[in-house]
Amino acid sequence: MNGNPESRAPTAPGPNARAARLYLLDAVGPFFRYARGRRVNWSKIPFRDVEKEGRIPPERAAQIRADFERVADAAARLGFTALTLDDVAHLADDPDYPDALRRTLGDWRALYGRLFRAAADRGLGVFLTTDIMYFNEVIRRKTRGRIGAVGEYLAAACEGLFRDFPELSGVVARIGETDGLDVACDFPSEMIVRRPAHVRRLLRALLPVFERQGRTLVLRTWSVGAYRIGDLMWNRKTFRKTFDGVESDALVISLKHGESDFFRFLPLNKQFFRTKHRKIIELQARREYEGFGEYPAFIGWDCENYALQLRDRPDVVIGASVWCQTGGWGPFRRLTFLDENAIWTELNVHVAMRIFRDRRTTEEAVADFARERLPGADPIKLTRFLRLSEEVIRELLYLREFSTKKLFFRRLRIPPLLWVYWDHIIINHSMRDILRCFVADGEAAIREGRAALEKIREMIEMAPSLGLPTEDLQFQYDTFEILAAAREYYFRPFNEEIARRLRALARRYRRRYRTPYQIVLNFRQIRMTRERWRRLFGIFVRDQRGYRLFDRIVTIRFLSWLYPLLRRFSREGLPEFAEKQAMGIETLFR
Repeated sequence: MNGNPESRAPTAPGPNARAARLYLLDAVGPFFRYARGRRVNWSKIPFRDVEKEGRIPPERAAQIRADFERVADAAARLGFTALTLDDVAHLADDPDYPDALRRTLGDWRALYGRLFRAAADRGLGVFLTTDIMYFNEVIRRKTRGRIGAVGEYLAAACEGLFRDFPELSGVVARIGETDGLDVACDFPSEMIVRRPAHVRRLLRALLPVFERQGRTLVLRTWSVGAYRIGDLMWNRKTFRKTFDGVESDALVISLKHGESDFFRFLPLNKQFFRTKHRKIIELQARREYEGFGEYPAFIGWDCENYALQLRDRPDVVIGASVWCQTGGWGPFRRLTFLDENAIWTELNVHVAMRIFRDRRTTEEAVADFARERLPGADPIKLTRFLRLSEEVIRELLYLREFSTKKLFFRRLRIPPLLWVYWDHIIINHSMRDILRCFVADGEAAIREGRAALEKIREMIEMAPSLGLPTEDLQFQYDTFEILAAAREYYFRPFNEEIARRLRALARRYRRRYRTPYQIVLNFRQIRMTRERWRRLFGIFVRDQRGYRLFDRIVTIRFLSWLYPLLRRFSREGLPEFAEKQAMGIETLFR
């Protein structure tokens, strides 16, 4: 096949292809040195930003390889078994592709071949990610978007990759989400998997290839709620319809820890206990909704809670996938294991592995990190610092009375964090009215927020003796000060004084920081009143996982025609980015 870095006869499957335990770390950070634009889509390698006129400049390839080796060294040291890289589309050649595209893929194949060998030298396998399914004109013509044809095409592509790159351990496949609306690439993905029967048909096409080649297919159950497959990550009936009777040593099911995205206040996903299929838990160390690693957002005690619940299922839950760079849209650019200031993410990676792989307690894992990274730091004091950091996130970034509620809309569990989304803080009348529908004791929320600010002050005082960066904590304080003031706006009668104070805080914040959160301030009254919101929520939002008869007949089946009306209201009160980034609000109505 074109672009193979060198002629090699097929050898034994890549390391850990059938490992009893599987610990994955994403290794995409080296490619993001070349990401262009103020805000970065961290969901996939920015392939076009790395390229220059359709080729990979040699100096960039060399830098990526050097950076990758640093990430691989860290992964091996921590005990990971394999790395993940994007993606199948950029390595699977097709003789019918245009010559220019084949030259580009040749560069990628040559670079990746070197990366695979570097990982193998360190005892690490490599998994390639893929959306099902990526397309271009050639693939569309050959498959016509039909599930059966797509499965056959992807199976042939994977078989070719395993033959050309013997170091590969397998593939991580995503079925419930696609590239964002703002993604421009050679292989844009589309959501063609719409029901459990589609997944089963794909698995019938793919698994025989993985079984013959001794590789592993990791199937991610994450979904944004679209189509009948949209509730796969939490609905027991959909889960069983999808996987019952599918038996293969080559299959591993990957589940996020909760029933939504990487948020707190979510119980452990019960799908881990539904079937006997091998599974791994997904964890996020670089918290896309909690600052992107710009300030501490410690996950240790949450990890320990999940690990304890899963500990009696070692034959079923065989490991973890830790996202240390992937996820979200934002301007923050710290690269894990490559930048000196990525300590908060690296702390989370370290502690998560010690808890899940080595069965340490959180306190033991923190002490281990202190010995390795913060010589001379008192582990007891560091544990106190991290306990404060967790409390600050829970008590001020989140809003306890709202975040602890179990709420569903159509096939999606509503996230426990709405007013802060990626790098946007939403302070407007729509968000104010929505929160007032669910929060009865606004004064308690205001008090809790103010108390959390004092905890950040305590952390700032502790940081120097622990060898931790105080500037990150000051950035957190200034950001969270706006969140605390926003609670007064959300839950007290509106007056111009709070509006002036929020505007002044936002102006000072923007002047002080080169890369701040985006403060979406809009005090304009809208036609959508709180009483209308309350009636809508009473009709369409439920507090149970199971669907009501109303959901089956109206919310799921006929609600899509109402989207233009909701879109009009969203233009009045909800931020524009909600329609233009990720897959857009419209996805919720598919």
